[in-house]
Amino acid sequence: MKLRNVLLCWTALFSIVAVAQQQKAPAPVPVQAAAAPSAEKPVRARDLGIPFDGAPGPLNAITDVKGVEVGFTTLVEGDGPLVTGKGPVRTGVTVIFPRGKTSTDSVMASTAILNGNGEMTGTNWIEEGGFMQGAMAITNTHSVGVVRDSIIAWQGKTGYIPQADMYTRELWASLPVVAETADVPLNDMNGFHVKPDHVFGAINAANTGAVAEGNVGGGTGMICHGWKGGTGTASRKLPDTLGGYTVGVLVQANHGRARNLTIAGVPVGKELVPPPIKVESKPEGSGSIIVVVATDAPLLPHQLKRLARRTMLGIGRTGGMGENSSGDLMLAFSTANPGAAEAKKTATVQMIQNDDINPLFEATEEATEEAIVNALVAAKTMTGANGITVPAIPHDKLQQIMRKYNRLVEAAPKPATPTPGK
Repeated sequence: MKLRNVLLCWTALFSIVAVAQQQKAPAPVPVQAAAAPSAEKPVRARDLGIPFDGAPGPLNAITDVKGVEVGFTTLVEGDGPLVTGKGPVRTGVTVIFPRGKTSTDSVMASTAILNGNGEMTGTNWIEEGGFMQGAMAITNTHSVGVVRDSIIAWQGKTGYIPQADMYTRELWASLPVVAETADVPLNDMNGFHVKPDHVFGAINAANTGAVAEGNVGGGTGMICHGWKGGTGTASRKLPDTLGGYTVGVLVQANHGRARNLTIAGVPVGKELVPPPIKVESKPEGSGSIIVVVATDAPLLPHQLKRLARRTMLGIGRTGGMGENSSGDLMLAFSTANPGAAEAKKTATVQMIQNDDINPLFEATEEATEEAIVNALVAAKTMTGANGITVPAIPHDKLQQIMRKYNRLVEAAPKPATPTPGK
């Protein structure tokens, strides 16, 4: 065991050296972080009058869970025919810090799989040890390695090394969580355009504010139910009588068949059909979804696994089927029980009784559903490699369909302006 630990430490050190050779100084890069990607106000599903169950937090985002930070780097460069290594580029990186970038305190966590045609690094140790150590990230399929190595390099450079990973200050090992979905055909995914600087930029941009959605970060080039997809988020706040806990969800949505799309119970995919994407090698429904659940409820790892599994019901509510070619991977963590991973000998922790966990299950399902719809509503039409265009779901037509099924929350009419002199 001691030999294995030493080998792991040396492996981590070699990773740091390799990334440092690629990029010695993490210089700032242009990023899209918690602000909207354009000057116009971002539109979310509730803004269109789409009804959802449950009460959201103030931001209706994963950052409603105190301490959680999210940052993005978004890469959109070039147009025209695909030239591997040159572009066009439609990709990015999303970084999530459970306790903020300056914390070295690990969080209890667990994972789940709906369909396993995908990758999420670092999960073996989460399942074995029950903690997630440090930041996690989401990117495209072929950039998992560089993102993982860059997180390790950042930890070494800044000293923000998860305490549970350290043997000494000079000798440590890290197993960051990095998940992926494939942003083909819009992006030159085989061109390896995500670099260490882009990861450092997303880390530096991470904050606790409102979270951008749609064509941002790792979700930049993603497609969801035949429409432009990407990054989405939502949250639920339980009433004080049920503990007052918050559940936040962030998704990278790149999954689903067009005809199966369901929004707030309405069979939108039967009424609104996107133009076909003419890529013979990409069958309908192929793709993946990554779901990250954060909560401040005191849950132990086995309970967090149950929470992660409930995201599958949220995916199902919107028409996701867990197709063979889909990598549907989930991770849930709790910011409760600080210091548990660093305690010596024994740690005293709190947990919710299983009889009281149902409201958290419901909140997770609701927030997952809304996060997926938010990704669709926020996304913009995108043209990528080889001139392939994936349209955004048209808001006006979506509202018409919701109204047809009596599932649209109509805006209250504005009061009439008084006539002067009357």
